[in-house]
Amino acid sequence: MEYTRLGRSGLRVSRISLGCMGFGVPDTDSGWPLDEEASQPFFQQALDLGITFWDVANAYNKGTSEEFVGRALKKYARRDDIVLATKVFFPVHEGPGGRGLSRKAIMEQVDASLTRLGVDYIDLYQIHRFDPETPVDETLEALHDVVKAGKARYLGASSMWAWQFSKLQYTAQQHGWTKFVSMQNQYSLLQREEEREMFGLLADQGVGSIPWSPLAKGWVARPWNTQTGRTSSDRLTQRYSTEADNKAIVEAVQQVAEARGVPMAQIGLAWVLKNPSVTAPIVGPSKPNHLADAAAAVQLELTDEEIAILEKPYTPRQPSGFA
Repeated sequence: MEYTRLGRSGLRVSRISLGCMGFGVPDTDSGWPLDEEASQPFFQQALDLGITFWDVANAYNKGTSEEFVGRALKKYARRDDIVLATKVFFPVHEGPGGRGLSRKAIMEQVDASLTRLGVDYIDLYQIHRFDPETPVDETLEALHDVVKAGKARYLGASSMWAWQFSKLQYTAQQHGWTKFVSMQNQYSLLQREEEREMFGLLADQGVGSIPWSPLAKGWVARPWNTQTGRTSSDRLTQRYSTEADNKAIVEAVQQVAEARGVPMAQIGLAWVLKNPSVTAPIVGPSKPNHLADAAAAVQLELTDEEIAILEKPYTPRQPSGFA
């Protein structure tokens, strides 16, 4: 495994991040997550592969994902060897501190995450979305206070318009508050709209990208229209089947993978990793080969010809995931 700094910060992370959204007690909205017993081997496998950057969120599976991560951390690793990331924004209860990025919500939810994770601090505390209902200075001052209190070491953001992220960064700079070092944005061969504005902003600001869904929820990792348990139960994956040109893109990935003699997932991840702003794609495993393929992709260099084949079918589409 390779390690690198997250943006221009001093924080060193593995080039692959373990995504933990797929671990937790299933609820009515997402029936596919792995229970605690089934999820445990992936934490050990991640460590064996050198994947020490773990990502979760307070809202994943009603908080049970954080609980699983916390118990796995105690069982398999030393706290100081893991870069632990979690998030705040999405609803976790109906009270005023149960959603959004108000000062009340941030202060309440960071303590709740620390309790579920069983740790004294979070390495990377991320806002899961932009909150249009809360003044940005209220959000940013509260996040700064979380850092100054020692509850978080760094701040990150996720999935918003470039102008919104720019507003947050410059407001923090104006007031001398803690700025964001990472952007967790959607980026894959099937969704490249971040190349238009966001990646240029990240490069200018020295912010690292830790893309979610780098394999488009698995669509890039297998032949077109292959059905899995998740594609039939997770409504968020189904949109990929109707977007223009996706079939041709997936077939291009299959063509390059077959010529190379490697799994499609390695090609899709290698393409994401070649972007100079990308620090660590987030990979959420459900089978043993998922993390192994991700680790192998770090060492796979695509040729210019292969990149051209992969990128040619893409046409502009509506950004998704935050609008």
